[in-house]
Amino acid sequence: MIERGDVLVVVPALNEAATIAEVVSGARQHGYGVIVVDDGSTDDTGSRAASAGATVLRHERNLGVGGALQTAFRYAQRAGYPAVIQCDADGQHATEHLDDLVRSWRETGADVVLGSRFRNPAHARRIPRPRRLAMAVLSRIAGRACRTRISDVTSGFRLIATPVLDRFARRFPAHYLGDTFEAIVAVGRAGYQVKEIGVPIRPRKVGQSTATTLRAVALIARSLLVVILGINYRIARAGGQTEARASHPTSTRSTDRRPPP
Repeated sequence: MIERGDVLVVVPALNEAATIAEVVSGARQHGYGVIVVDDGSTDDTGSRAASAGATVLRHERNLGVGGALQTAFRYAQRAGYPAVIQCDADGQHATEHLDDLVRSWRETGADVVLGSRFRNPAHARRIPRPRRLAMAVLSRIAGRACRTRISDVTSGFRLIATPVLDRFARRFPAHYLGDTFEAIVAVGRAGYQVKEIGVPIRPRKVGQSTATTLRAVALIARSLLVVILGINYRIARAGGQTEARASHPTSTRSTDRRPPP
């Protein structure tokens, strides 16, 4: 039986001091260990996360979401966790839905479980139309690669289990949409199972997205072209040698792998 303690919540964070403690506390209240990767913040994101009970790893300079996630994946793999849940630091992902991702993993055995904002049409309509259309194209392509319906390929709320976790720990894209769209396409094309479930999302309490609509559409077009041309990020096929574990002997599961309280 998979226990909550077997799943590590990983939170990439950049200048999220206003919300990070709530995110960490919420996950811990539901029985999950939490690691926050402070990706070069200039505020007290790291100290607030630590005070709330997270294990904090700090990058001295900003490496981007993909870089922060790879740091978290390597930590989780070496500590022997069979799965992680990626969660945003801005408070939009309600931590009470962490169990929904774990439940789906238990029931389906999927390698990746995506939490989709867009299973609710009302939320999808809040996205500017040009960006919504571009994201719909990406989701359709990812769905074909994964042989299942995907409505929210850019979701930052997802469970990633071994052996995909091992692959991501070894090498992971850091550029815009590389950590979401391209990574999911790579997972599907390599023969791993992806499952999507609907989860609600809360309004962002502070700040705003760093990508303007025009810039986002331009970057989406770039990722789309890369995937169509077949030069996107790739991982080893399902059933093959677990590359990351072969490269990191310390990844053998530890009997004491949980972050300190």
